[in-house]
Amino acid sequence: MNLRSIIWHELKSRPAGVAFNSLTIFLGVAALVAIRHVTVHSEEAVSKQLTNLGANILVLPKEATLQDYYAADQNGGTLPEEYVAEIFLAGLSGVEQVSPRLNVSTELNGHPVAITGILPQSEVESLATWQATTMFMTATETGCCNKASVATSDDLKAPEALVKHRAIQNLDKQALVLGADVAQKLNCQVNDRLKLQDENFTVIGILPVTGTVDDGRVFAHLHSIQRLWKKDSTCNAIEIVGCCEDAAGSLVPQLRELLPEAKVVTISQVVETQVGVNALMAKTSWIVLAVMIVVGGAGLAGSIASNVRERRREIGTLMALGATPGFIQKLFLGKAFVLGLGAGSVGCLVGVVAAIIAGPVWAGVAITPLIGTSLASIVAATLVALVAAWWPAQGAAHLDPCICFREV
Repeated sequence: MNLRSIIWHELKSRPAGVAFNSLTIFLGVAALVAIRHVTVHSEEAVSKQLTNLGANILVLPKEATLQDYYAADQNGGTLPEEYVAEIFLAGLSGVEQVSPRLNVSTELNGHPVAITGILPQSEVESLATWQATTMFMTATETGCCNKASVATSDDLKAPEALVKHRAIQNLDKQALVLGADVAQKLNCQVNDRLKLQDENFTVIGILPVTGTVDDGRVFAHLHSIQRLWKKDSTCNAIEIVGCCEDAAGSLVPQLRELLPEAKVVTISQVVETQVGVNALMAKTSWIVLAVMIVVGGAGLAGSIASNVRERRREIGTLMALGATPGFIQKLFLGKAFVLGLGAGSVGCLVGVVAAIIAGPVWAGVAITPLIGTSLASIVAATLVALVAAWWPAQGAAHLDPCICFREV
C-alpha cells in the first residue's frame, strides 16, 4: 500500500472521526464566506445608492432647511461662492465632486419658473488645481476605502447628465437647459431662444421627465444668473459628492469646522446605517477567521494527537516494516490536508448558498459568488489544518518502534 491508499483507507474507516475533526473548520469557513459575500455586495449596493442620490452632502445657509433645498422656489439665504475654493484648498480626504447652485424665481412667457444657476464642472475642475498648495499643509486622512462612482467628463457632456449626475461638463453663459414641464409649458425645442431679464439665451437641451421639482426648473450658468439677478458671487447651496465612509462619517464634521457660518448636512442617512452594518460585518469576519484558526486548529491538533496515541502500535508496525519518519509525518499531514481541503470546500459551498439565500433578506442585496473570496477561504482552511497537524505529525515521526510495542 502506498501513502495515498493508506490515507484514504484511514479516512473511510473512521467517517465519524473525520466529520467531528472537520466540523469546526467547516462551520468557520461557511460563516466566513457568507459574511464576506454579504459585506462585499452590500458595500457595492451602498456605493450605487450614493450615486443615485447624486450629492450626498449639502452645504446650506444657516437659516435654510432641506425642505428649502428641494422646494422649487428660492432657498432661504445665500452662501459666498468662495466656499467652493475653500473646500478645495482644505484638502479634505473624501471630497470627490463639488457643485454650487443658485436658485431664483422669474416668469417666462407668462409662466412662473424656477431658475437654477449651476457652475459647469470644467470651471469647478480649474479650482481643483488650487489643491497643489495643500502640499504645504497637512491633509486629513480618513482611511476611506469606498469611493463614490463619480462621473467622468465624457459622462457629463450631454445636458441629460443633469438628471443622473446633477452636473454638466460645459455650459455656455448664454445657454439654457429646460426641465420637461417647463419645455412643455413654453412649447420650446432645442435651439429655440428665450429671454431672461431682457437678455437672449439659447436652449441647448431638454431634460427627460424625472418626477421631481427639476421638471419645473430652468438651468443656466451660475455666473449669468448672479449677474442678471445682481447676486454677486453667491449661491444657495453647494452639493458635494463624498467618499462612501467619509460621507457617513468624518467628512461632515470636518466641513462644519471649515465652514462655521454654514449648515452642513448629509442626505445619505438612507445608507449611513448600512455603512455601519458593513463595518460591523467586516470586523465579524475577522473574528470568525480568528476563531477558525484558534478553535479549529486547536481541535484538529488535539484530535490528531489523540489519534497518534491510539495508533502507536500501528505506527510502530509501519516503522518496523521500513517506514521512515518522513513517511509517518507525511501520513498525518496528508490526512490533515484532505480534512482541511474537504471541510473548506464544503464549508465554502454552504457559505455561498447561505449568502445567496440570506443576502436579499438580511441586507437587501443580491449575492453572486466571489471566486477570489471562496478560493482564499479554502486555502486558509487547508493551511490551518496543516499547521494544526504539524506538531502531532512530528511526534508520531519520532516514536521509538520498540516502545510502541510495549503494553500501555
